[in-house]
Amino acid sequence: MARKILIIDDEDDIREVAALSLESVAGWDIVTANSGAQGLARAAEHQPDAILLDVMMPGMDGPTTFRELRNNPATARIPVLLLTAKVQANDQRRFADLGVEAVLFKPFDPMTLSEQIASVLGWN
Repeated sequence: MARKILIIDDEDDIREVAALSLESVAGWDIVTANSGAQGLARAAEHQPDAILLDVMMPGMDGPTTFRELRNNPATARIPVLLLTAKVQANDQRRFADLGVEAVLFKPFDPMTLSEQIASVLGWN
């Protein structure tokens, strides 16, 4: 059975490239959301196997969205990987301290994105 991944990112291009990459390279089913609020609703509705979550979004940012996912019993156990362009060491530590599975960096390689996710989550 194909894995289901929810991509939450406010940038259309990032969502589209990540979705196409994960569908074509890994054969995974993809659900997308363009905001933290929409992502919370889609996570509860679709129960994905993992969530790829952008850090910097207007309104509800990634860390806030992550905390809301953890506060909802329906989404609390879904693994979350943050996607960020911020590569400063103090930012990385702050993100890791949230309890996410991993922090992946933009720009990502579309050909290896599914491998990175699978490796982090032990899906290999």
